[in-house]
Amino acid sequence: MVKVVGVKFRKPGKIYFFNPGNLDLKNGDNVIVETTLGQEYGTVVVNVRELPENKIEKDLKKIIRVANKEDKKHQEENVKNEKKAFDICLKKIKEHKLKMNLVEARYVFDNSKLLFYFTADGRVDFRDLVKDLAGIFKTRIELRQIGVRDEIKRMGGNGICGRELCCCSFLNNFDTVSIKMAKEQNLSLNAAKITGNCGRLMCCLRYEQNVYEDKMKKLPNIGAIVSTEDGEGTVEGIEVLNEVLKVKLKDEEDNYYYKKFNSSDVKVIKEGKREVQEELDEEELRELEEMEKMDELDKKNSNDEDM
Repeated sequence: MVKVVGVKFRKPGKIYFFNPGNLDLKNGDNVIVETTLGQEYGTVVVNVRELPENKIEKDLKKIIRVANKEDKKHQEENVKNEKKAFDICLKKIKEHKLKMNLVEARYVFDNSKLLFYFTADGRVDFRDLVKDLAGIFKTRIELRQIGVRDEIKRMGGNGICGRELCCCSFLNNFDTVSIKMAKEQNLSLNAAKITGNCGRLMCCLRYEQNVYEDKMKKLPNIGAIVSTEDGEGTVEGIEVLNEVLKVKLKDEEDNYYYKKFNSSDVKVIKEGKREVQEELDEEELRELEEMEKMDELDKKNSNDEDM
């Protein structure tokens, strides 16, 4: 077993594990660590714990020290300088007439490197821009292309549910989201309803998919004939997450009525066919398929590593 501690370098970002050494660390402590980018200023978000050796990287880097007052002051200066660097880079992009959207400027803590993050529809030749920026800032310059999901993650915001965006609050990685997931979750295939602030299919479709798949295995299909405490009926609707069935029944006078039952309270007599999602017109389908392709392209071009 190896002792590790989890560190984040920005709020909506990945958690990286480091060797705490003999330091007494707790959640919320600011620390200076060595990364592939150079020295970085981070915050402890996972307390010291032990993990099996096969679960972590072999060359686990150490925490250099707990951040002191001078470190915190230097980090604050970096944040101020990043805003100035952003404005200068934006001006240079316009001068070079580059088709790219600047998202963020970020200094490595020890100022050995200045990184600029941007989005673009394709590859961008920014070699002349890098030369100009290196001459201005007198440090190593890196431009990193990211996807629109990463852009929104940095900007922040609220989703249609009214809560903070998942990518800004707890999602560390972006997995591929597909139209098939929306179909299996019985959602309306209306682009306006299943796309997020980034213009891509909503991330919640992906991380909820496993739950839907597990629950659907336990539930009958629409059209199934089931036995209930009120007699035999036909499944007309399903609340997948609640595992509740809406069943169509007949009363003694042969009038139809509907009643909800927990799936555990009914017995399937004859299974129904899996309901087919309503067909989309060609324009709607093309729009959704284009989102899928753009998502794949973003992942291919994106270079968004904190360290």
